[in-house]
Amino acid sequence: MRGHCILSHGFESGPDATKVTALAEAAEHLGWTHDRPDYTDLDARRDVSELGDVAARLQRLIGLAHAAAARGPLVLAGSSLGAWISGRASTLLPVAGLFLMAPPVQMGHAPRLEAADVPISIVHGWHDELIPASDVFAWAQTRHARLLLVDDSHRLASHVDASAEAFAALLASLGRSRRA
Repeated sequence: MRGHCILSHGFESGPDATKVTALAEAAEHLGWTHDRPDYTDLDARRDVSELGDVAARLQRLIGLAHAAAARGPLVLAGSSLGAWISGRASTLLPVAGLFLMAPPVQMGHAPRLEAADVPISIVHGWHDELIPASDVFAWAQTRHARLLLVDDSHRLASHVDASAEAFAALLASLGRSRRA
């Protein structure tokens, strides 16, 4: 066993979504275990905010991380809102790495995207209609994050395989650094 990943889907998506499933397969191939939390019940909570119950999403992720602590190094990964909560959780938990797809650098009245000082890999679309690529570039630059900008929109639908490959590269690099 290499470590454990928690893979967080985007808003109004689900744990069996295409991108999260591709990341899970990449992790399994490299010997990492994973959890894919289901936040759909929390996304439906429009009485809390437009984006559902974001605080409860964060608490669910943190609870899973504490339960997974014995499984080895922890990597958090997420898409869109899942990327935002993964970044936020990384500041509250001991994590080995962070993988973000279409991360919202700024999300309404919520605090700006935060992240622990760990290896970070990002995949973002040049044509993201919700989050400007220039904002993600600037955020990534200040953290010396690995950034893959692709010819795609917010959903990254044409780059699922590229996203999984970038995730596998992050996991492989973490495995190498632990052996060194």
